[in-house]
Amino acid sequence: MKDATAALYIVATPIGNLADISARAIEVLSSVDLIAAEDTRHSKFLLQHYAISTATISLHEHNEQQRSEMLLSRIMQGESIALISDAGTPLISDPGFRLVTMAREQAIKVIPIPGACAVITALSASGLSAERFAFEGFLPPKATARRQVLERLQHETRTLIFYESPKRIVASLQDMLLVFGGERRACLARELTKMFETLITLPLVELVEVVSNDPNQQKGEIVLLIEGQAKVADSDEMEVERVLQILLAEMPLKQAATLAASILGMKKNKAYDIALKLQQK
Repeated sequence: MKDATAALYIVATPIGNLADISARAIEVLSSVDLIAAEDTRHSKFLLQHYAISTATISLHEHNEQQRSEMLLSRIMQGESIALISDAGTPLISDPGFRLVTMAREQAIKVIPIPGACAVITALSASGLSAERFAFEGFLPPKATARRQVLERLQHETRTLIFYESPKRIVASLQDMLLVFGGERRACLARELTKMFETLITLPLVELVEVVSNDPNQQKGEIVLLIEGQAKVADSDEMEVERVLQILLAEMPLKQAATLAASILGMKKNKAYDIALKLQQK
């Protein structure tokens, strides 16, 4: 491959198994003028494994603003720079957002080099629905804030995906059990593509017990997936009407429809239409 074009390359790297890197990623990392890495000490093992001798510089949450200005200046002078994170696709709960945003604002070409991503890897093998999903990153470390976030997501119908620290995995699962209920299915995806890779999909009440009683499931890099709340079928309007009749006796139509939609996991517009019909009878 010829020297890379002056641009910012967003390069995905393996999340564990070093073989999970594309030929294109190796070519780009070998040909750019500089590699901006989340942790140069961590990335050197990957680069050495593929005999990539390109110079590296750190770019992390504490220096991203300052480093971004310098890196973009170098690109504008004709150099090419690749951004990598410690593992997976950059910017997914990793540094790089400011750099990419500033690059696009300055009309600098941003070129993605796709590859591994723990979110998609876990979802593909979890057994949970992949049709619609929401990645929520890391939950707050404090219990009160964590439960508040989970309560806001309680009626989400999409599959929910989180990253979690092994130090907090048991506490987070217990909070999920409390908020979502024991029957909601969940998947613990741990150490993906590595020697001790584990994917366990069970109802939350069972998954909490398994993880709590097995210290080995409380180690390593963890992705946690939670089944979305089941939608109320359109044909099940009798139950919707029953709930709305109770609520309409106590509150205005719009408020009753909003609350019914939250309780039953249905669209607000649908609940409103049914409530309107009930009032017109």
